[in-house]
This record gives sequence, C-alpha cells and structure tokens, in this order.
Amino acid sequence: MKALAVSDGEHYAPVVSDALAELPYEFLGVWLAGGTEKLLGGDDYGVPVVDELEPAIAELEPEVVVDLSDEPVLGPRERFRVASRVLALGLPYVGPDFRFDPPELAPYPRPSLSVIGTGKRVGKTAVTGHLARLLARDRDVVVVAMGRGGPREPEVAEVRPTIQRLLELSREGRHAASDYLETAALAGVVTIGCRRCGGGLAGSPGATNVPSGAALAAEREPDLAIFDGSGAAIPPVDTGARVLVTSTAQPPEVVTGYLNAYRILVSDLVVVTGGVDDALVEAIRDVKDVPAVPVELRPRPVEPVAGRRVAYFSTAPAHAHEAIERHLREEHGAEVTFVSGNLARRDALRDEISRAEAEVYLVEIKAAAIDVVAEAALARGVEVVFADNELVSAGVLDLDTELIRLAEQAIAREAVAP
Repeated sequence: MKALAVSDGEHYAPVVSDALAELPYEFLGVWLAGGTEKLLGGDDYGVPVVDELEPAIAELEPEVVVDLSDEPVLGPRERFRVASRVLALGLPYVGPDFRFDPPELAPYPRPSLSVIGTGKRVGKTAVTGHLARLLARDRDVVVVAMGRGGPREPEVAEVRPTIQRLLELSREGRHAASDYLETAALAGVVTIGCRRCGGGLAGSPGATNVPSGAALAAEREPDLAIFDGSGAAIPPVDTGARVLVTSTAQPPEVVTGYLNAYRILVSDLVVVTGGVDDALVEAIRDVKDVPAVPVELRPRPVEPVAGRRVAYFSTAPAHAHEAIERHLREEHGAEVTFVSGNLARRDALRDEISRAEAEVYLVEIKAAAIDVVAEAALARGVEVVFADNELVSAGVLDLDTELIRLAEQAIAREAVAP
C-alpha cells in the first residue's frame, strides 16, 4: 500500500529510514511535523521530505498516512488534529497502536444537505427543523432523520403526527419522541425515520438503516433531501453540503479537539447554539475558515398559550430556565408555573409532574415527552401543547441567509455533477 509517513526532528534520521524500509508499505515521502533536536542538516530518509501535509497528499496520492512521530512534537491533542486533517482528505490515519478510517459516505443522486453535531443536546434537531421549514417555502423537501430510537425499517411520516398518534406509538413500545417524529410534527415536511447503533470517533455509525431510508427519499425525487445526524454520528451519505451544530455549553477544547476537528473540516457552515462566544468561534476558525453563526434557542408553542397556566418540560439546563420563563411570559403571554429540564431523567420528571400545577403542559418532543409527560397529562386532564425551539441569530451573520446560500450551493453541485 502506498503511504506517506509522518515523523519529526526528535527522531534520528537513520532510525526513521530503517523503519520506513522495514514497515509493510511503499513509502512515497515523509512529512516532518516539527522538532529539531536530532536534525543534523541534509538528513537522508531514503524517501523525499515534503514541506506541507495537504499538498503532499494531493501530489503523491498515497493510500494511507502512517504516523511515526511522538510527543513532544505531536502529543495527543496535536495528533488528533493531524488525524482530522488526513481523514478530511478521505485517507486512513494509522500509527503503532491505532487506526482511524474516514467515515464511508455513499453517493446520493439528488441535491442534498446534512446536519451533524459535535454531540448530543447541542440543538441539531432544532437546526434541521428550522432548515426544513425555511427551504420548504419554495422547494419540495424531504428529511431523513437518524436516531438511536428510530424504527427497525425506515418509516415515512407524510403528515404531522398528533399527540394521539404518538401515544399509540409509545404504548406499542416504540420511541414516540424519536427525532423523525419531532421533525415531522414541528417542521411539517415529509420525514423518513431511520435508526443507528453506536458511533465512532469520526462519526461512523456502528449499524444503521439510513442507506435504505436514503433510497426511499430518492424515489420521491425531492428538490432537496436533508439528512439529520444523531448525536455526533454522521449519516453515511455524501451530501452536497454539510452544516455542523455545536453549543457554547461544550468547552472549546471538545468542540475543536479530538475528531471534532474532522467534523469542522468537512462542514461548510457551523451553527453555534447558546449565543455569542467569541473564544469558541475563534477556536473553530483556527481549524477552518468557515462561517460560524451564533444563535439563541427560544421555546415557541405551536398553539397559543396566552393567559394560560403553563408548565414547561424540556431538556434545557437549569441556568437557562429563568430566561425560558421570561420569554414564554413576555413573548407568548403564558403564566408559567413551572420549568423542568428533566425530560431525559424519568424519575426526577415524574416527581416534578406530581408537583406541577398547570392547565397546559408545554413540552419538547424529546426523551420522555410522550411516555411520561403526555400520559400524565391525559390522566390528570391537562392539555398538551408541543414546543418548538426557535432559532434567533445572535451575531453578525444571519442564519437564514447562510442556510439558503448553502442550499443553493448544494443544488448547484448536483447540477454540474457527472
């Protein structure tokens, strides 16, 4: 296998040269990542020394990049960054006791976008729903949603599921708050539900039925297909453009470190939920000069709640509850009696419901929204109203402008594809 080696100046050149001769690769060159301690000048590695990583890969066309470096030149953080750069070019990155492979992405025959995340609870599904509603104004849009609680066989939701239908699914033992049901209910577009189990460091799902869901979407011949990732897992489809969603709740070293740097490198736009965080945006742009749009998430009841006593159930962290209550009161006229962030913690949620006094349960379609909150509402004679998460641009860039630009870019790419 043809390979490009990575080494450093902390290694004595004859040692590296002998290693290149011993290892089972045809080395085309070596990239020195730094270090000078053992460089004598005019060192001979037996193969050409290249100055820059990406240009060397483009010129030499290796099949794999082999890391023979070590700390202090490439410590763990620096190695993950190099690995991300290599994976973004579609090559495996291997070392003495590790191997990273780029996610396998199948070609797709229609214009497409994907929305991926740096982790769970960053607002990815809210971005997918916002994107679908925005583009469906003048296009035929289909969403393919991948989730850890998705159906065994891809399932098409052609109409908005009602609370009654979601209760039926829950009582059948289904995950009635799966991402595809949330998107179908709140965005009002055709949504195909898929599942996945597991996720690699670079985002490959361990097992998934997304390819079958993608085929169903292609049969409908939409103007645009949107593929919704799951947590940090990436839909295994080579889409025309990619939106990465992250959050100010995650430390910059997580958002831009490990193989999240790969996710940044393969994306065309980054949406940062949680508002303006200049340090985080700067860290993202240190990985790639990509548009980064800070946004705030604001709850939006899908039905009027003005003048009504409302208990709000969500996955929002405690520090956001006061702002949520104020927004619902000032913008939607609700009399907020309780705010919960425990949708993902059923025991705590049941305890809260037993104490919450309200005539309306306003609930995000996530986690235990149906099997706990909606069931409790039915038993207590309380009305259930779904809550969407509205995206409000918080920085200089306008989110809708950037999303439309990206959609047009994806459609243009498909138009010129061979």
